[in-house]
Amino acid sequence: MALSYKARRRWAAFILLVGLPIYIILATVLATAVVGWFGRPVFLLQLVIYVVLGIAWILPFKKIFLGVGQADPDAPSDE
Repeated sequence: MALSYKARRRWAAFILLVGLPIYIILATVLATAVVGWFGRPVFLLQLVIYVVLGIAWILPFKKIFLGVGQADPDAPSDE
């Protein structure tokens, strides 16, 4: 069952307002742990870690965010 436009908008807002801050905290803890395991890694390794973590959060939610900024396709036309 596909989510309606309204449901996708609500889930997108929930993910951005609640899920993303939680993910940022968890990603920071994970990145700090990785840095602790390897000592102070090379700048490029740190950059790769942060870029991967910065992109990884959106992959599971890609379908929810598609088209959320557009007009409601299910709304009646004004014509």
